[in-house]
Amino acid sequence: MIFGSDKDDSSQVSRLADGIEPGVWRYTKAERVSVIVDAADYFAVMQQAMLKARRRIFLIGWDFDTRIHLARGRRWYQKGRRGGYPSRLGGFFVWLVRHRPELEIRILKWSISVFQFVFRGAMWMDLVRWWPHRQIDFKFDNAHPIGCSHHQKIVVLDNRLAVCGGIDMTVKRWDTREHLEHDRRRRLPGGKRHGPWHDATMMLEGPVARDLAELGEDRWLRAGGKPLDEVTPASESLWPDDLAVQFENVEVAISRTRACYRNWKAVHEIEQLFVRHIGRAKRFIYAESQYFASRAIAEAIVKRLAEDDPPEIVIVHPPHADGWLEQQAMDHARAQLVRTIEAADRHGRFSLWMPFTGETSIYVHAKICIVDDEILRIGSANMNNRSLGLDSECDVSIDCARPANGHCGPAIRKLRHSLLAEHCDVPEEDVDALVQQAGSLRAFIEKAAEQPGARRTLRRYHPPELTAVEETLADSALLDPERPEDMFEPFAKGGLFREGSRLRRIRERLRRKR
Repeated sequence: MIFGSDKDDSSQVSRLADGIEPGVWRYTKAERVSVIVDAADYFAVMQQAMLKARRRIFLIGWDFDTRIHLARGRRWYQKGRRGGYPSRLGGFFVWLVRHRPELEIRILKWSISVFQFVFRGAMWMDLVRWWPHRQIDFKFDNAHPIGCSHHQKIVVLDNRLAVCGGIDMTVKRWDTREHLEHDRRRRLPGGKRHGPWHDATMMLEGPVARDLAELGEDRWLRAGGKPLDEVTPASESLWPDDLAVQFENVEVAISRTRACYRNWKAVHEIEQLFVRHIGRAKRFIYAESQYFASRAIAEAIVKRLAEDDPPEIVIVHPPHADGWLEQQAMDHARAQLVRTIEAADRHGRFSLWMPFTGETSIYVHAKICIVDDEILRIGSANMNNRSLGLDSECDVSIDCARPANGHCGPAIRKLRHSLLAEHCDVPEEDVDALVQQAGSLRAFIEKAAEQPGARRTLRRYHPPELTAVEETLADSALLDPERPEDMFEPFAKGGLFREGSRLRRIRERLRRKR
């Protein structure tokens, strides 16, 4: 195993071209595309795909844990067509390089993970086991300003197959789409159970994989890794045998976020694309996000809600952020923004929903946006300020307005129905008729929650009252700044409710009514 240097060698860092239009770094082609919902399916099909790789497995993530098992409810040593292989990720990689002499494995994860190793003792044993294998290279990414993070979740296999989305190969992610309230298979490496978890990612095959590899290689070099050898895209398909294809022969847009650091320019394509998509919606926006705390997104929503016939906006979101600090940063800001948006919502078109299985909340980690069944977007970016200005992010999207994508609408619609069926515990084939009967997504969700015997439901989020201290913290965006420099001067640009903004005017009206 090789640990790359953190030295800044600008001569080695590639210079990716600026985006070709606001919100898009590059348009590229994909022969096959499928959205994978929840990590039980993702881990299983990723293992199938990695078994087919022969040259390079390139993993880029916020977190990575060798102790996870890619399959649950089976023996640790799985039987394959040509023998067996471990289901535990650390052992599986060792098995791969032993049986694939030409295969190299490159892993890039956020540098904060160094401290996580203290609590992941078994990972040290995996690193020791990897040490003799020069084919495995593990790198920590700290090439970002203080307070920012490396948050992309990308996998590229043989420059032919790629994944981009919200799922990291780490602990707490595994769950099925049933999200059983009490599932013994949801366990941490030490045996302790964890709660239900909802997530999503997109698998893509074709030229798009080489473009995502280029993005990943640029990140690898910025983090101090050694230049990677060129890998010619595999001629044979690496598509997992058990994964149905949802889209074929499409054009995919790649969008990024990156903070200004050293001599690297800031990139805000994801923020620009969010604003464009909100502005373009005619009928509805269905979104899933771990956080809802972005001033730019809230401003764009309020602008639409001021129209005579605005689109319906439905966002699925966890009841609380995961962890005390995240709750202070995100939950209070969410309450302030939602209260303000609802005050501007004259037509009742905006609603935020929390998924439950029984009486247990399901943590939403997915980052999905569907607009009018004409735009599908999945990636690593949340609806918060950090994802739009601080952290390294990558989203991919399919837009039916592009000439090559006119045939994609039915598949996008089917995915939306599938997600609503999962959250509302109704048959997928019934969703369309039930939505039409209810008259809106909001009414459908409310009626679905009333059906007898429903195990999974969506519950409406209502912003709680905040203390004066909580309001001040939220308004400042101190813990969720828009730009790195804002962390040290939280009120320099006015925080969430800056002077002259729509949000500021609405909040002032609310205060006058109190």
